[in-house]
Amino acid sequence: MTSQNLLDKALAEEFLSVEEGCFLYEHAGTDELMLTAHTLRKKKKPDNVVTWIIDRNLNTTNVCIANCKFCNFYRIPGHKESYITTTDQYKTKIDETIKYGGDQLLLQGGHHPDLGLSFYTETFSEIKSLYPNIKLHALGPPEIAHICKLEGKSHTEVLSALKKAGLDSLPGAGAEILSDRVRRMISKGKCTGQEWLDVMRAAHQLNITSSATMMFGHIETIEERFQHLVWLREVQSEKPDNAKGFIAFIPWPFMDEDTLLKNVKGISNEVTANEYIRMVALSRIMLPNIENIQASWLTVGKETAQACLYAGANDFGSIMIEENVVSAAGAPHRFTSDGIQKCIAEAGFEPRLRTQQYEFRDLPKIMEQQVIDY
Repeated sequence: MTSQNLLDKALAEEFLSVEEGCFLYEHAGTDELMLTAHTLRKKKKPDNVVTWIIDRNLNTTNVCIANCKFCNFYRIPGHKESYITTTDQYKTKIDETIKYGGDQLLLQGGHHPDLGLSFYTETFSEIKSLYPNIKLHALGPPEIAHICKLEGKSHTEVLSALKKAGLDSLPGAGAEILSDRVRRMISKGKCTGQEWLDVMRAAHQLNITSSATMMFGHIETIEERFQHLVWLREVQSEKPDNAKGFIAFIPWPFMDEDTLLKNVKGISNEVTANEYIRMVALSRIMLPNIENIQASWLTVGKETAQACLYAGANDFGSIMIEENVVSAAGAPHRFTSDGIQKCIAEAGFEPRLRTQQYEFRDLPKIMEQQVIDY
């Protein structure tokens, strides 16, 4: 086994094993990984476009009983700071999102012990009745699994009801690392890795487009990172031909500020810029059947995210009009619509606004008024 043989195999879009991925991680140079990943990206996306989106991460509730050791956002039931978002609050924030050109809500919350399927179907239906053009990129496999347990229903039954109520796509939230060894230690109250994957299988069978994620750089082994990628690839291979399945993959490093993992367990985020770039490149190499790879500028910053555009990434994610969960653990970076476009252009690419389905859309009038020379 040599790095060059494995990189040639990757360039032929063959599936690499967990062991082969680990070998590249340990032995291949960063420049080799970047070149291979960028070549693969250009095969899938021959244009020079890097996409981005305008949306708002709006939380249904901050009440959660999952007790994840990396989360500073949640509050236990009955806490004085706990809340459930009201209709009036949704309206205020959606109106503002539309004003800024957004067309989507990333709508998530916690594992609230009292909020079952009817709460979410009524919430989705009400939002859609008021704002029929707003897309709901909502919940995530752990929340779906939680609702299923509360209701005694299958993944398919719950997802079908949510789709009928207005769910447009399913985020890849709560994947962290899909190894149950890791999940028992950092997110014991969430679904198992297998159930996370099974929820996504059910979503794809219903032609619900989803994304996939990986939060790394905490207690996982390198082998567990690559097993995570192989499991995602396997689920993508099973999707119906008419379904997009995982339309994108987004890896990001663990944000550690004031988390239990750091304060109690002494586990800090030690992911360097070089390691993040390598993992983005290896994600492109390991996931030839997932079309879009996103650089997480929110967690790694402008310069590192720009470098990732030459390491297999073709998407810059969202300007995030509002984001509470990752920011609560110390993610400090922010972009305006103007700033994200300039950042992409500075890296040598053409910025294009997109939808959740990765279709290009025109800049809203409020942005067309800004004269930007690319």
